[in-house]
Amino acid sequence: GKVKQIVGSTLSDLEKGGNAKELLTNFVASESPSHYAELYSSDGLYGGHMILLSKDAETQRVAREALRDFPNTLQVGGGVDARNAGSYLDDGASHVIVTSSVFKNGELQLDRLETLSSVVGRERLVLDLSCRRREAGGDYYVVTDRWQKFASLKVDQDSLAHLSEYCCEFLIHGVDVEGKQLGIDEDLVRLLGDYSPIPATYAGGVRTLQDMELIKGLGRGMVDATVGSALDIFGGTLPYKEVVNWHRNEQVGAGRTS
Repeated sequence: GKVKQIVGSTLSDLEKGGNAKELLTNFVASESPSHYAELYSSDGLYGGHMILLSKDAETQRVAREALRDFPNTLQVGGGVDARNAGSYLDDGASHVIVTSSVFKNGELQLDRLETLSSVVGRERLVLDLSCRRREAGGDYYVVTDRWQKFASLKVDQDSLAHLSEYCCEFLIHGVDVEGKQLGIDEDLVRLLGDYSPIPATYAGGVRTLQDMELIKGLGRGMVDATVGSALDIFGGTLPYKEVVNWHRNEQVGAGRTS
């Protein structure tokens, strides 16, 4: 039930014999999920990602409490499928994020994605595509099962166009840089800016406001960014308030208010 910032590429499935000592954790918060939901809501930040790393009762309790206390503030992911997605929306999630549940043995299960999109509505479904290259300079492929397995799905113009029929947004993780504050995966952001037909949010390696500007440029203004471990509220050095002010200035410049 604790809020954590982790290096996702070190996350193994503990239920399948993974070693807990292998997980690299950047930060463990003393505050509850509701504390952060209140913070984001008060600053007009909507669409933050709350990813459930375990299935225990306490994690469910505090996560759903945050959703109920500050409805339509957070997106929720982690173990989401057609059976439980509706309950998260009923509790106040703005969107549900689907990841490994629509993949099996390295293959996209399109029927599962179609079912989930039908159950919750395309407009409330975010598809998480965690991306990694098999080899340096090669194509990007989706990795599943807590980033441990390569899927056969290549991330390119055709696959993004096809998958966009079932969701309203992509959440794209740059697996090799996420949580490490080493800078962004520029090629991946460029790919999204060139080919994503729907809004995309990039996650991975953001450490400065200059990285945010770089994402804006490489993504042609079509790619948003999420920041985690780098923020001072999560033990990093990037001031949260500076990011909020940057975001507000961008919204004003784009003629938007939220």
